[in-house]
Amino acid sequence: MTRWIELEGAVNVRDLGGLPTHDGGVTRHGRILRADNLQGLTERDVSRLVGELKLRHVVDLRSTAEVTLEGPGPLTLVPEVTHHHLTLFAEGGRYTDVEADTIDAERVLPWQTRRLDEDLRMTGFYYGYLRDRPDAVVAALRAMSLNDGAAVVHCAAGKDRTGVLTALALETAGVTREAIVEDYTATGERLELVLRRLRASTTYRDDLDSRPADDHMPRPRYIEQFLSVLDDRFGGPMGWLKQHGWTTADTDALRTRLLA
Repeated sequence: MTRWIELEGAVNVRDLGGLPTHDGGVTRHGRILRADNLQGLTERDVSRLVGELKLRHVVDLRSTAEVTLEGPGPLTLVPEVTHHHLTLFAEGGRYTDVEADTIDAERVLPWQTRRLDEDLRMTGFYYGYLRDRPDAVVAALRAMSLNDGAAVVHCAAGKDRTGVLTALALETAGVTREAIVEDYTATGERLELVLRRLRASTTYRDDLDSRPADDHMPRPRYIEQFLSVLDDRFGGPMGWLKQHGWTTADTDALRTRLLA
């Protein structure tokens, strides 16, 4: 069964089913999907996702500024679908999740250059999601675990923020590191299409045009180094999660969700 889900209004959508686990099993198809921006979904796309694939939960990792500038997307009009908006940025501004007066683009748009800790130069902004918004990370994983239909987690490109949450979910379910890395890098197969979509939006165009396309390629070492940071500092992703309120019941729910 192919993992890619072909839609008219999104280009980086795939199923987290069929991935190998340490105990010799595989993850289940049709439970958790990952995606790029869902703003452009057509009526046919919505019908397929909600009717055929039984989508019931959308975990939107975009910043409040992105949602304000781009719009919430057509799935918000579907009564069967519950939305969980959980930005991974520490935001400031009247369009964001704390009280201030202006959008701070350097903090709430996904590819702006940010100051990073020296020892986290390559993947520091991945760790920054966990440092700045542990509440949102844990809440997003719990939303992905709900068992009343399929869930999709997405951001703008479906690469960085979505990649981190997906890696944590797969790690929790016992998926092999090799398979987690392969899932992360699979976005590279669709990168040209992803960038073409995003460049059509004034929200993202200027930043994308300021950098070569190759800068956005999801390389294995990025997610490997991120996971290594969690291994070194917390004994692995599960150690970090437990420090931020993740419980055995949460683990059981996510594993039940993903495992055959």
